[in-house]
Parts: sequence; C-alpha cells; structure tokens
Amino acid sequence: MHKTIISDTSCFIILANIGELELLRKVYGQITTTTEIATEYGDKLPDWVEIKEAKDKYRQQLLEMQIDKGESSAITLALETPDSTLILDDYKARRIAEQLQISYTGTVGVLIRAKLMGLITSIKPLLEKIKLTDFRISIDIEIQALREANE
Repeated sequence: MHKTIISDTSCFIILANIGELELLRKVYGQITTTTEIATEYGDKLPDWVEIKEAKDKYRQQLLEMQIDKGESSAITLALETPDSTLILDDYKARRIAEQLQISYTGTVGVLIRAKLMGLITSIKPLLEKIKLTDFRISIDIEIQALREANE
C-alpha cells in the first residue's frame, strides 16, 4: 500500500501563489484532501487531488475547538487513514498531529523533497517567492531548509 498524502489548505494556496502547484503532484502523485479544505481553497483543485470526507465528525468538532475546520478535517482523516502523511504549516496543528503520532511535513518540506528528488535545482528562489506572499517563514526555518536541501 502506498503512503497517502493529505494536504491542508495552506500548501495548495502557497504553491498556487508562487506558480508551483504542479510541484506537489510531481513530488507525491495523488494528493488527498477534505471537502472543508477544498472549500477553504476556493478555486477548483486539479484532478490529481482526491477529495475525501473524514468519518468521525465528533473528533473533528473536538479538534475545531483548538484549530480551524480545514486542519481539523485533515487531522481526523489522517487518523482514519493508515500510512498517511499530512502536509500542515500551522504550528498549533503540527503540535496536535505530533501528539497524535501522525506523520507530517510542511510546504517547505515539499520543496526540500522536490530538490532532493532532482525536480528543482534550488529551493532558495522558491523560498524568496514565498516570502513575497503573506506566508511567514522564520529565518531559522529558512536556514534549516537550505541545509536540508544541501544549499
């Protein structure tokens, strides 16, 4: 069974804003997301994004007391999907995923993986484009990302 990759809204938005949404497909192939995330995204998602519903709406509602609806649905779906990895950028959502022992990465992690797979030659120009959007990357995260991408 191949690993299921479940993406939150921020990854779709950030990559679309810098013109690199297709990179997500190149790195992972099929991506899964939830109806809530598709709605938050607002635009039509590509056909390589599968939309699934989390079944445990009670757990999702409990999570919504701490994080937003999209992140709650993604974490709930990950708990229901064996061998899955979440793409989450929100700090609080990542801490919850960690506490629930859910594998996760972030948008910057997607870029690092793309570089290590040889799909892009450098993450630095993409990080610069991201910094021009309203997404914040700390200098520590940027330095760590460049190190992990061997730049």
